[in-house]
Amino acid sequence: MELKRFYRTQRELAVALNQLIDSYWADQLKEDELDTYVKKLYENNNDKLLKNNEYTKVVIQQCGKRRLAIVSKILDISRENSIV
Repeated sequence: MELKRFYRTQRELAVALNQLIDSYWADQLKEDELDTYVKKLYENNNDKLLKNNEYTKVVIQQCGKRRLAIVSKILDISRENSIV
């Protein structure tokens, strides 16, 4: 799977996360690959993913709770306040 390293907008980042997780759910991506990609996206774009230790509104709306639950588990983010 081909991903950019840096994304311009929160919406583009959310679309990339959706593609990653959907590929995993469709058995096109292995767990370790999913972990690696999500961590790299977070490292390079954390300002677009989180604000004040919560997912941004755009990311929440675009990705949804089920996908963000997976991202939270991979990144070990406290999920109590991260997902609305």
